[in-house]
Amino acid sequence: MIKHLLVLCIFFILRNLHTAEARVRHYKWEVKYEYKSPDCFKKLVITINGKTPGPTIQAEEGDTIIVEVTNNLGTENLAIHWHGIRQIGTPWADGTEGVTQCPTLPGDTMKYQFVVDRPGTYLYHAHYGMQRGAGLYGLIRVTPRGPEPFVYDFDRSIILNDWYHQSTYEQAFGLASNPFVWVGEPQSLIINGKGRFNCSTISASSLSSTGGVCNTSNPDCSPYVLTVIPGKTYRLRIGSLTGLSALSFQIEGHNMTVVEADGNYVEPFVVKNLFIYSGETYSVLVKADQDPSRNYWITSNVVSRNRTTPAGLATFNYYPNHPKRSPPTSPPTPPAWDDAEPRVAQSLAIKAHHGYINKPPTTSDRVIVFLNTQNTINGIRRWSVNNVSFSLPHTPYLIALKQNLKNAFHSTPPPEGYDFINYDIFSPANNSNATSSNGLYRLKFDTTVDIILQNANTMNKNNSETHPWHLHGHDFWVLGYGEGKFDKNNDPKKYNLENPIMKNTVVVHPYGWTALRFRANNPGVWAFHCHIEAHFFMGMGVVFEEGIDRVGKLPSSILGCGQTKGVNRP
Repeated sequence: MIKHLLVLCIFFILRNLHTAEARVRHYKWEVKYEYKSPDCFKKLVITINGKTPGPTIQAEEGDTIIVEVTNNLGTENLAIHWHGIRQIGTPWADGTEGVTQCPTLPGDTMKYQFVVDRPGTYLYHAHYGMQRGAGLYGLIRVTPRGPEPFVYDFDRSIILNDWYHQSTYEQAFGLASNPFVWVGEPQSLIINGKGRFNCSTISASSLSSTGGVCNTSNPDCSPYVLTVIPGKTYRLRIGSLTGLSALSFQIEGHNMTVVEADGNYVEPFVVKNLFIYSGETYSVLVKADQDPSRNYWITSNVVSRNRTTPAGLATFNYYPNHPKRSPPTSPPTPPAWDDAEPRVAQSLAIKAHHGYINKPPTTSDRVIVFLNTQNTINGIRRWSVNNVSFSLPHTPYLIALKQNLKNAFHSTPPPEGYDFINYDIFSPANNSNATSSNGLYRLKFDTTVDIILQNANTMNKNNSETHPWHLHGHDFWVLGYGEGKFDKNNDPKKYNLENPIMKNTVVVHPYGWTALRFRANNPGVWAFHCHIEAHFFMGMGVVFEEGIDRVGKLPSSILGCGQTKGVNRP
């Protein structure tokens, strides 16, 4: 009997050891252009293995991910960023063209290999030019090996996006032109790659001139359906990869309990509208506890910009109702687009879960203030930070620094602040001209850095925009938000040092400021930029270097451009 129990114990121990082992998860992707109709309007989009959004990467914490990406775009380069994955020990796999790698050339294959070191909901997307807006994006789901501080019955994912009918080439050309041509508001909002544009608003002559086709009966744009079982609780992993829009997400008649943000557990709080900005991810718990005899609307709506884009619509389908059965009601009324108060209130409500608090250092070693403004350079409209508009070098920073390549980028670091006393953030800048630079910020390794994001007026009177900022290679503590101009003497006294949430993407609200703190303890070179595609393209970004001497040998696959042109790749 004892011998039998001993054998059983050994069996269970070995089985648990086996299940606890990290796995290698291998993906092979072909990236190419195909004609698709995500919102019923047919256009060329970038697909992964024939699909947009691309396949979801599913893994357990500690697993190694290998993605072999073949670039079959024909005439375009390619790079893919693994958004929210810190790339500890693999900074060259961050997938940021011009920062951590040379782009993958047409016909070539790039192998990304990295470890997903913690559970959570993350994203991936193109990081070359404005390709993200052409459909190259997807979700990363990393499950924990232990329990989580909440329970649910089923796990589902939703990616929100906005959608343009113009190509990203046309958009980029307009943004870099004189006179300046803005991208405008998106034509549609799509949910899990599906939306429905009103084709009747396009004239036949317009379709003919563009060679376009708009067909609402196309199954490509059949609205997304989330089928639920009455009485069950669902974890919805919601990610936004909009090119421009801040969104409000709502499930008609249902409350949502926020439990995770950017891979970090949240002290739960309940919302009816989830405000979500480009680059953010949230997990919410939703219980299917309403009248099960009908279906309900899922909606996304633009906030923070004058709403001209129709709502994104999907169906919350109570089984066994038919999934195509429309809800008997009109879609719920969205929040007022220009009411910032509830958006700020949600930002302030997000705190670290009481069982998972990672307190920040009480002081910082360095404070850098970033003033976001619109400016012009040689008549071209740009965004700038402290009056400097960011531009990418031809030789990626990681390569240039590691191989000691001289003159690969500007040696003068950008400014760490602005004229705090005299600058009026509520008026267009008196000095409308900026300079362009690809200089970077050198951070002393393992020091604590504070970043103050300061919003201001654009070049248009009485206008300040919403900017979601994303930091590569790190999570940061969100110490606080405020209205108006940051007061460096008094506002730090109000910082939340007890239970601040950690995130990789955070919003700075119109005419407001946001304070962040992070440890510069991940050797590499990391981009920090506005996650609005057009804004980053127009120069709203910076780059940090830390511990470059601790970075291992670079793989040859990231070489081949700028001063490394002609270097053989494997």
